[in-house]
Amino acid sequence: MFSNKVAVITGGAGGIGKIICEEFQKAGAHVCVIDKQPNNYFTGDVASEDALRAFAHKVINQHGKVDYLINNACLSKGGIENCSYEDFNYVLRVGVSAPFMLAKLFKNNFNNGAAIVNISSSRDRMSQANTESYTAAKGGISALTHALAVSLSGKVRVNSISPGWIDTTNSEFSGSDMQQHPAGRVGNPLDIANMVLFLCSDKARFITGENITIDGGMTRQMIYHNDCGWTYNINIP
Repeated sequence: MFSNKVAVITGGAGGIGKIICEEFQKAGAHVCVIDKQPNNYFTGDVASEDALRAFAHKVINQHGKVDYLINNACLSKGGIENCSYEDFNYVLRVGVSAPFMLAKLFKNNFNNGAAIVNISSSRDRMSQANTESYTAAKGGISALTHALAVSLSGKVRVNSISPGWIDTTNSEFSGSDMQQHPAGRVGNPLDIANMVLFLCSDKARFITGENITIDGGMTRQMIYHNDCGWTYNINIP
């Protein structure tokens, strides 16, 4: 399906990004990864404009075109209790500025039928306490998605995916962890990779500017005390 296509993937050395890379490779694509972790293509920090420019230069010099750009890299530096101004802006550079800059750098090299898929999160609309850095980045990438879809209309389709609870450790879950998901289980990286490849395929050629939530229905189910194996305990000293 993706024979000789060029897939650019950020944060592809581990977790969800690694599985996305593997699925593209299985489908015959040339995979170009940028990650701070060692990898077999380009080791660099996507928060650095110099690194992004060097990476883009290598991809264009080597392949001359880009078919798919998957903006997966992100991280958390905490939130209002412990995140510095510098750390907050670092997370935004990784999660929002880098996807914007890569789209800009590859703008004239996207092939016919090209697609961008941004990895957002269900945290683009819900939060835990002290997660402002990550949540702001995910909200930003969701908004950037529809902005790019309009700016690149007719040339590149742009969509995002909002994963829910995705286990990257091959853990075993039971009880309330599973019951709070209407799908009956915690997600895994392949659930996300499958949607990435679909959104890049010709089957999705009429889909652009969309954000697709993949969370097993978790954000659709309201949970109260004694629902789904979950009990609210108040510890009174």
